[in-house]
Amino acid sequence: MIAFGSAELTVELEAAVSDGSPARRARMLRQVADLFLAEAHRLNPSQLCIFDEVLVRLLHRTEARALAELGAALADATPPLPETMRRLAYHDNPAVASPALLKSRTLQDADLVEIAGNRSQQHLLAISKRPGLSEAVTEAVLKHAGKDVSRVLARNASAKLTEKGYASLLATAAHDDTVAEALGLRADLPEAALENLLAKTTETVRSRLRKCASPPTRERVQAALDRAAMQDVPNKPAPDDYAEAHAAVIALNHGGKLNDSSVNRFAIRREYPNVIAALSLLSGGSVDVIAPLMDEDSGAGLLIACRASRLNWQTTLAVINNRRVPPLSKQQLDQAREVFEMLYVSSAQYTIRFEPPQTTAKKLISDDHVIAAGERR
Repeated sequence: MIAFGSAELTVELEAAVSDGSPARRARMLRQVADLFLAEAHRLNPSQLCIFDEVLVRLLHRTEARALAELGAALADATPPLPETMRRLAYHDNPAVASPALLKSRTLQDADLVEIAGNRSQQHLLAISKRPGLSEAVTEAVLKHAGKDVSRVLARNASAKLTEKGYASLLATAAHDDTVAEALGLRADLPEAALENLLAKTTETVRSRLRKCASPPTRERVQAALDRAAMQDVPNKPAPDDYAEAHAAVIALNHGGKLNDSSVNRFAIRREYPNVIAALSLLSGGSVDVIAPLMDEDSGAGLLIACRASRLNWQTTLAVINNRRVPPLSKQQLDQAREVFEMLYVSSAQYTIRFEPPQTTAKKLISDDHVIAAGERR
């Protein structure tokens, strides 16, 4: 046979298998692996089986470092050695198992499911990076997935996810922007799941999706946001809704907790009555004045209300971006920030209390009046 024609090599192999030291086994392992890689393209099936059997015997009691090197060398070898790669994939040490879990084409779904349920997060990470994962495997991985594994699996566009799998990742996305963004970029994310994601995620994630997604995905994201905005319109708060919101923000204010953080939270959650009641209390403007500003396309009047409320720009941005109306462009937001930073709080408070804020805001947005607003400071 081409691989074991040397009697000397055969004797050395038997000695290494029976009572050889770890160093001797590691040396033999390298020699057999090197011989296999050099001759693999010429081996027939029976010869491949012999190589596989020999390497499996040598794996026993060989140090992890040597096994990790073997796995890296054989992971994408053609033709593969199925039993050798299977034994390596099941190894407790993730450094040994990872090359096989990442690349070996001989592993069956049953193997991956079993490993996912009985090994470490490092093993799961390697499985999560495999191309073309089946629904059965992704489901098994998600049962035991930690933060890093969830992020990697969400980014693996070729991994197939079940409805339950999407639900699991959506739950993680609610408090992990990395998972949320990765899910939003998936072309296979169902429309209902996309709308759910966009409704619950942060404005930061929504902005990244609008900016970084491929054109088709960007269109899906914007369409979902537009649908959500239209669905929100019939659900505008009734006048009586503000009584409860007003009581809630007064309680926060008495406790010293009505601030940027609480208003930002109201805005991101799209709790419109709370946002309006908070701006009314903080700015001194009436609810009747503040409420219409939430539906103003330009957001200019709302800009004055937020400045009058002594909110910072990040909170103001959250309020402006989380409304029922279509989002402003980057250019519009840049201009709004310039106006915001030039306005005195006292001027904004006077406007919100005694002048129509929409009229004043339209004047401020023009370039000529941006300078004038700065001079009034």
